[in-house]
Amino acid sequence: MKLLRGKAEVPLDDRVEALAEAAGLAEDRLDRAAVERARAVVARVGVRRGLSVEHTAVALAGSTGSGKSSLFNVLAGAELAAVGVTRPTTSKSQAALWGEEGSGPLLDWLDVPLRHTVGEEAPGLILLDLPDHDSIELSHHMEVDRLVAAVDLLVWVLDPQKYADAAVHERYLRPLARHRDVMVVVLNQVDRLPGPAVGRCLDDLRTLLAIDGLEGVPVVAVSARTGQGVPELRALLDREVSRRRAWARRLAADVASAALALWTATGPGDRSADGRGGGEEAAVGPPRAAWEGLTVESQAPRTPVEVPEVSAGRTLTRALERAAAVPLVLEAVARAHVHRSVAATGWPVTRWVRRLRPDPLRRLHLAPGSRSSLPVSSMVEVSAVDNALRDVGVRAAAPVPEPWATSVRHAARSRSAELADALDRTVAAATSGGVSRPPRWWRAAGTVQWLLVAAMAAGAVWLLVRFLLGYLMLPEPPTPTAGEVPWPTLLLVGGALAGVLVALLCRVFAWMGGRRRARRAARALRAGIERVAADLIVAPTKQELARYARFADRVAVAAS
Repeated sequence: MKLLRGKAEVPLDDRVEALAEAAGLAEDRLDRAAVERARAVVARVGVRRGLSVEHTAVALAGSTGSGKSSLFNVLAGAELAAVGVTRPTTSKSQAALWGEEGSGPLLDWLDVPLRHTVGEEAPGLILLDLPDHDSIELSHHMEVDRLVAAVDLLVWVLDPQKYADAAVHERYLRPLARHRDVMVVVLNQVDRLPGPAVGRCLDDLRTLLAIDGLEGVPVVAVSARTGQGVPELRALLDREVSRRRAWARRLAADVASAALALWTATGPGDRSADGRGGGEEAAVGPPRAAWEGLTVESQAPRTPVEVPEVSAGRTLTRALERAAAVPLVLEAVARAHVHRSVAATGWPVTRWVRRLRPDPLRRLHLAPGSRSSLPVSSMVEVSAVDNALRDVGVRAAAPVPEPWATSVRHAARSRSAELADALDRTVAAATSGGVSRPPRWWRAAGTVQWLLVAAMAAGAVWLLVRFLLGYLMLPEPPTPTAGEVPWPTLLLVGGALAGVLVALLCRVFAWMGGRRRARRAARALRAGIERVAADLIVAPTKQELARYARFADRVAVAAS
């Protein structure tokens, strides 16, 4: 028999390692009890593998009056346990040993102080007689629960009157459905039944076990009083002991059970886009039928789990742009370009006036490494960013079951406090460098303007000299003309008019250049803001989704 029916059996070491990793990944995300249970199983597996693997601890468990202690005495071949009919007589577990050597550490770990060496014909068998599971003594319950969780092979002793008792089925048999390969069910006291009734009771018992998820578990009819069926039961135990593998199958079942408890703690994968359920078509993980089958058949998540693609989206990008005052910055970029262009290419006679005005971009103090003077985001802008962050988290968490979906939504907002500084740095970086670099034509236009000023100055000086010569009534040299216009006048007036015209043309080019630089800055800002969103919002969300996918993969390995 194989514990879990799959295409290939995964080594126990790999499964234990996968369970330990799954528990670590589930920390602070799933129910703490499930995580602690998984870690306890990992610890228990480590301890049990370090003890004797040559011995098989077999526990006889049953209710009051089932004849468990009588069967223990018959199998041991000695009157070791006190026998009672109407009240519990076993208050502390005791062990019958076949081959005592090497069993001490295992029994110490099981905390079974009462030990009896009864023979050597089946070396390796340790038979335990447990207290009655339905005892009114709380200590008896605790002793049974402790050893049922630790022994290698479980033998449940039932009697014809109480084999259908809900207490044993609901408290023990059904929760141990995944341990069916390390379980035997004994129907004791069959000597009290007429011949045909034995078969009917066995059929009914097998039906109940199938409902519990224990179909195929060996069912043996015995009578501790007459010895009927005892050889068959002893032969079954001897086979298990000789194989020396019951301990490994028990540990494998514990690992699978703990892994599936972790998977069950994630809840069904049916979630709608708002994380409140209803979106079955978007679910990642096993279908609903697999969840319902967890109590009957071992079901693991289907792997690999496909992690949905996560992106910031245009809504979030626009909200971040508004929060970073991008429209204001772009307007300042365009106006600053015009301002600097006029200061560099305007008419030299009046350009000094432009320099008295503040630079629109420098007023924002956008130098890298310093805090800017951008206006604080308004409540409307903050609310828009908050809603956009929520939408990103909800979309990313839609295919993920709770409570992992909550972790994904939280991851999308986990670094939101860093957004303001990151956006500030991004705006400063995007508006420095190429945005502020003066174009080459400014120098050419400035040179032309100074040449025109020089022409104006030459014409003015020329006219002044002629005026002084006339005032002093000295002979005037001939004045060349350009057509009818004297050159001094042409230089003075033409230089002034040409300077004004060049200044106007430069202002037109400056406006066009400002728009172009604003567009370039817009692209740089958008790319920078998208990087901020990718680093502070998308990356943590993807990391959480990848963590969930890895968790599902590890659970699948542990439960395989």
